Amino acid sequence: MSDAPAYTVVVPTIGRPCLAECLRALARAADHPPHEVIVVDDRPAPEGDLMLETAGQLLDRVRTLRTGGGGPAAARNAGWQTVRTPWTVFLDDDVQVLPDWSRRLAVDLREAGPDVGGVQGRLRVPLPPDRRPTDWERTTKGLENAAWATADMAYRTEALKRTGGFDERFPRAFREDADLALRVQRAGWALVRGVRVTRHPVRPAHWWASLPAQRGNADDALMKRLHGRGWWNRAQAPRGRLRRHLVVTGAALTAASCALTGRRRAATAWAALWTLGTAEFALARILPGPRSAREIAAMVGTSVLIPPLAVRHRLSGAVRHRHAEPKGGAG
Repeated sequence: MSDAPAYTVVVPTIGRPCLAECLRALARAADHPPHEVIVVDDRPAPEGDLMLETAGQLLDRVRTLRTGGGGPAAARNAGWQTVRTPWTVFLDDDVQVLPDWSRRLAVDLREAGPDVGGVQGRLRVPLPPDRRPTDWERTTKGLENAAWATADMAYRTEALKRTGGFDERFPRAFREDADLALRVQRAGWALVRGVRVTRHPVRPAHWWASLPAQRGNADDALMKRLHGRGWWNRAQAPRGRLRRHLVVTGAALTAASCALTGRRRAATAWAALWTLGTAEFALARILPGPRSAREIAAMVGTSVLIPPLAVRHRLSGAVRHRHAEPKGGAG
């Protein structure tokens, strides 16, 4: 593997226990080891160790940085800006590379032509074999088809320098990877999919996890401001249900307005439209799932709340980012 390009792994973390298994799996894939493994500790107030000893034979190549809670985009930027190799490979702390990962990565990097700025790994999300997946599990499963996800994404370090890396106006792990990919492509680089495979387990989540996830709608507003109306297609991102959420939320508000002004028949009609829209959304989430009492209750409850939350976050994002300008590169 001596002819394969050198690379550095950057892993941002907030100290989740899954980091230990991420490092352990990376150590097992030692055919073409990284020059360095940079673990970026993004905890606002670090308490306790990060269990770096699980890196095993790679421990002497592990280096840590602290970013104090700046978010995943800021953590990745802090990491790649200290890289001294031609390639930077971003891994999330909740993934587990397969034993042949580094060997396949060597193939990916060796076959990348001079016009290739990034090579994406292939994500595999294991699901329970004995039942239908929950809504949360199906959402995570969707990462298998996500384009340019930094759960496992190798970028030519020069491409990061030219584009300025991640845009730190994206405060969470959502859309910051799509934004970077579009800017790398705009700078003239190609992005391709590699042959290496990485396992992405479904992390535990509360039944209401889909509610805070709606904050991502604000990031969609920023994407639209930075990249225009056609960004969905260029980023290969699913459109989601925002338009339906707008209709359902509008029906609820109109029903309430009509009721307050004494227009009972109109209020009833608009309330019926809200009920139908909410029921359709809930059923779309319930029917593919395990249909347990807990899952059904969670889907019904969150399906009532998701549309107005999604609309609220989208509108707040549109207002907050109304003057946002595209991130400039480094030349």
